[in-house]
Amino acid sequence: THIDVTDPNFTALKAMLEMKEDLKHIVDIQIVAFPQQGMYTYKGGLELVEEALKMGADIVGGIPHYEPAREFGDKSVHDIVKLALKYDKLIDVHCDETDDTHSRFVELLNALVLMEDYGTRTTASHTCSFGSADNSYAFRMLDLFQKSKMNFSSCPTENAYLQGRQDTYPKRRGLTRVKELIEYGINVAFAQDSINDPWYPMGNGNMMNILDNGIHLAQIMSAKDVESNFDLITYNGARCLNIQDSYGLEVGRAANFIVLNETTVYEAIRKRVDVLASVRNGEYLFKRKEVEYEVELGL
Repeated sequence: THIDVTDPNFTALKAMLEMKEDLKHIVDIQIVAFPQQGMYTYKGGLELVEEALKMGADIVGGIPHYEPAREFGDKSVHDIVKLALKYDKLIDVHCDETDDTHSRFVELLNALVLMEDYGTRTTASHTCSFGSADNSYAFRMLDLFQKSKMNFSSCPTENAYLQGRQDTYPKRRGLTRVKELIEYGINVAFAQDSINDPWYPMGNGNMMNILDNGIHLAQIMSAKDVESNFDLITYNGARCLNIQDSYGLEVGRAANFIVLNETTVYEAIRKRVDVLASVRNGEYLFKRKEVEYEVELGL
């Protein structure tokens, strides 16, 4: 969860740290120290992010395309990486969430984490402008993304809703190059960015809905694609969260999983099936009751 740390009193962060502790038996929460309006749009922004990390935030966040000048955006990316290295934290940057094709902070972020061998602990979220970039630039960057092993996160419903607002027609879809990232073997996950907030008025956290929208918008629905589509909301997300070594159904790992009401991946995705049960550490968090009903046929 991204917590706005522009408040010098850290009201939201303190509440979330308390909630993280209170709910640890139900859910693992990772907190991103996120400067919602940028680090350098006001005095002391960098210091607030650093203080949030000292207080217990797990991840360094940033939003370089919100900074008041390109040079400040570059500086914020440098500072994000420096803070992550200093405090041994993960990185999750709202990166180039804009239609502006000149917004290329993902290039700098990738170069820095490549140099520090920190790509697997870094996630570039959104990267919408990369979806609108020209091919000569995009394919050069895909080669560099391969080298750094940096993770990517795309939010299909929010990106489609928010991007392309100033387009007439043709109107862009708003997503990053999900299909190409997959083809290059680069880790990319789908996510739900917002739930009924100022950025997105819908959303309920149902990842089957996110997956359905994402594979349509990214045009990844071939028979071969479908068999691995679940990875976009499971194993690939675990890599973004850096929990891949403890995630999944394997001997010796915690029994954390959900049960879907289908027998094949294809039918589960096609029907957006319900979750029948959620299990954490071998115990049910919830179990859906079977629906029983009677119908009078009147024959």
